[in-house]
Amino acid sequence: MLKKILLPTILFILAYGFWLSSDFKEISAGVAIFMFGMLSLEQGFRTFTGGVLEKLLSKSTSNFWKSLSFGVISTSILQSSSLVSVITISFLSAGLLTLMGGIGIIFGANLGTTTGAWLIAGLGLKVKISAYAMPMLVFGVLLIFQKAKNLNGIGYVLVGLGFLFLGIHYMKEGFEAFKETINLAEYAVDGIAGLLLFTLIGALATFVMQSSHATLVLIITALAAQQITYENAMALAIGANIGTTITAILGSISANAQGKRLAGAHLAFNLVTGLIAILFINQLVLAVNEISLVTGIREDDYTLKLAVFHTLFNVIGVLVMSPLIQPLAQILERLFKEKKPEIDQPKYLIDSAIDFPETAAKAVLEESLHLYDNAQSILIHALGYRRPEVLSTLDLLELAEKQKKLTRLDIDAAYIRSIKGLYSAIIAFISRADFSWQVEQSADLHHLREANQHVVEAIKDLKHLQKNMIRYINADDKAMRHAYDQLRSQLVVIIRQLEEIRLTDESDTAILSLDALKLMVKETHEAFYLTLNELIRKRSIVPEKGTSLMNDSNYTYSIAMNLIKAAQTLFVSGPRDLAQAVRTISLDDSELQAVSDQHQVPESNESTPNRLHQEHHHNET
Repeated sequence: MLKKILLPTILFILAYGFWLSSDFKEISAGVAIFMFGMLSLEQGFRTFTGGVLEKLLSKSTSNFWKSLSFGVISTSILQSSSLVSVITISFLSAGLLTLMGGIGIIFGANLGTTTGAWLIAGLGLKVKISAYAMPMLVFGVLLIFQKAKNLNGIGYVLVGLGFLFLGIHYMKEGFEAFKETINLAEYAVDGIAGLLLFTLIGALATFVMQSSHATLVLIITALAAQQITYENAMALAIGANIGTTITAILGSISANAQGKRLAGAHLAFNLVTGLIAILFINQLVLAVNEISLVTGIREDDYTLKLAVFHTLFNVIGVLVMSPLIQPLAQILERLFKEKKPEIDQPKYLIDSAIDFPETAAKAVLEESLHLYDNAQSILIHALGYRRPEVLSTLDLLELAEKQKKLTRLDIDAAYIRSIKGLYSAIIAFISRADFSWQVEQSADLHHLREANQHVVEAIKDLKHLQKNMIRYINADDKAMRHAYDQLRSQLVVIIRQLEEIRLTDESDTAILSLDALKLMVKETHEAFYLTLNELIRKRSIVPEKGTSLMNDSNYTYSIAMNLIKAAQTLFVSGPRDLAQAVRTISLDDSELQAVSDQHQVPESNESTPNRLHQEHHHNET
């Protein structure tokens, strides 16, 4: 609704301004060109993120001061607090960053934006940068049309810089010409009224342009042309700082509770910083004058003094807010609580993450583990166990045999509640992730898609297994009950072993353990067949029931193998090249059969799950 009203209003004001003055056209064109340059520059840097920026972020946020430094440095280099904010929200929503680390980055990003004011005031207005704009645009456009990713990225960066320089030039020239027609300085407002009015104007301008950099350039070029007073320019800078929070707020709309908490921290920081600047404006002006005197800035160089002022009140904001970061995080956690809907929703998949390949791949991995955990809970419940029993060292077959009755779980309802929505969201997210040029991340998503398919297949097989399992475990046929107790306890042994492997830190160890588990599952399945044939031959189980048991043994085997195949992707951690290498040496079905054929299957009635458990530990030893 707001956009429907706001956009026509802005278009009307611009059209009226164009009709009123040709110089206004030049200023507006300068702002538009500058903002297009910001978008191009951001696009160029996005090309180079491909994991580098995300990896640096994950390694540089172990404590608050590291996070703060990362925010300052990354924003200073990228000249886009918006890009840093969106990446941070994506990382936080994907569960790959703590709230404290995210808040540190946002605080640092606010400090990093002050470098833009220094560059514009110290270089942009003192050097004829438009002379450099044209060559950058020419070379940049040529490189943009190249297919090579790096050349394409460099092209966008050059075009972005060219448009930035050109935009600053047009704004500067427009204000210089505009003062011959209308002197905006005549509309200056002094005192507290002027401070509040121009703070509001600065916030609104940043809200409309979605860029505090663009607002600052507009303020500095207008100040350089003496179209606004120094006092009003300071108020506008305060407003720009407050208005920039809208980017983080908009970026958090599709985020989970963690993303909303970060946007809340951004808003709190900028509001507190702006309030401090307004309340202590006179003291800050005196401090700016002292700093300017010490650093050799001329008394009448108001553009550089504005850059000093912008930096000073942001530094004060960091110093004031840093001790309050812990209580701030606690307040935000209470304010934005995780909702628990009846149907499980994705926790880590947010729209902003899809623009950054490494973040997108990690978000899908975390969501896939979420799906796996839900599936594991369904399996444990349907098989008649409790999670603490599965994760203990208790004999699972004995636990099964002690149960008098097995309660039926509505697997269809559980699937709709805990699996279907997540699986659909993961597949939809992967299909939207278009980074074919990022071969590594594309391969990751391919493996993750397959892993999710294996998890879903395991649940579908469980539904078929449950029919006869409930029937015979709750009946009086001791031989059939014992056979089904063996099957379900065998599956829970697999889940237990997978959880142990999940805690393994090294990819090569995990893959080898999973291969060993695959082999034991196959041998156990074949041993069960031999035992079943013997029971049928001895008439302990009638053939009609035996064929049902054979089918259900196949379902058990399929569930176990699907879980293991999913784990080969979900549980392999460490460097991507190592994970890929060890994944390629894992046994496929034909190799598994060949290895199994070399082993003699024992023809005994020994407890299948217990033997599986014993063999696994013997293999580890």
